[in-house]
Amino acid sequence: MPRKPDLEGYIIPGSAEESILREIDPDRLPSHVAVIMDGNGRWAQQRRLPRVAGHRAGIDSVRDIVETSARLGLDVLTLYAFSQENWKRPRAEIRTLMSLLKEYLARELRSLIKNDIRFRVIGRMEDLEASVQRELTKGMDATRDLGGLTFNIALSYGGRTEIVDACRNLVAALLPAALEQARETLRDPAEILRQAIDEASLGRSLYTAGQPDPDLLIRTSGEMRISNFLLWQIAYAEIWVTPTLWPDFRKLELLTAIRDFQKRDRRYGGVRAAGGDEASGGAPVGAGVPGKRRVV
Repeated sequence: MPRKPDLEGYIIPGSAEESILREIDPDRLPSHVAVIMDGNGRWAQQRRLPRVAGHRAGIDSVRDIVETSARLGLDVLTLYAFSQENWKRPRAEIRTLMSLLKEYLARELRSLIKNDIRFRVIGRMEDLEASVQRELTKGMDATRDLGGLTFNIALSYGGRTEIVDACRNLVAALLPAALEQARETLRDPAEILRQAIDEASLGRSLYTAGQPDPDLLIRTSGEMRISNFLLWQIAYAEIWVTPTLWPDFRKLELLTAIRDFQKRDRRYGGVRAAGGDEASGGAPVGAGVPGKRRVV
């Protein structure tokens, strides 16, 4: 059951945030919001500061957006923090990013628990150094049974890598039964595997298995690309791009994105029939959970 927004005392009366909030229908919130956090380096450069200053300033945006998402009653928030491609950055910058990540977790874990937020990591966590893995595992273990917002942080993440990992894991899971069935029926095990793999089974092997697909994808800094992020899951996401750099992105921008999202006409490949009803022709079946897309 969707959670009711809990914004009393959080939004300042008479503020721009309150004005935007009045335009938002609380019964039509996106279930899953994903964010490509971009612009930390440019934010620092504009102020003639080192890049690390931009990354540190970006933590304040993370804190604000996570709490706002939880208070709004969103189901899932996914933040793209560190991509597979980011390993190409200077070692000193990577060390700083990982240090800031550990610092964030140490400072914010109590707040995550207080706000009923379940913390999860998506990506190849094994690529990270041991001390970072320990902090991440501590955060996930401490919030595992919480029932509010699921907060995914994408680390050492790549959309193509995720699909490759899903395929490998799926084949490994299906292979023993396929071989056993092949021995019993004298059929080709490869053909048995091919028939067992479909969108639903592949979706259940993704990092985000069991979660709704993103309804809304936000990108900061004005860049018009998706940067190898959630390639499978964003098939029907609405994309909202803002020139605002990530360290300046706050609840006002998030609320604006959600307001604009609610103005979109989401047809999932279908067409609007006369009278405003949705025609079924061409629309995919189901939505949200990987492998299932609803018709709206």
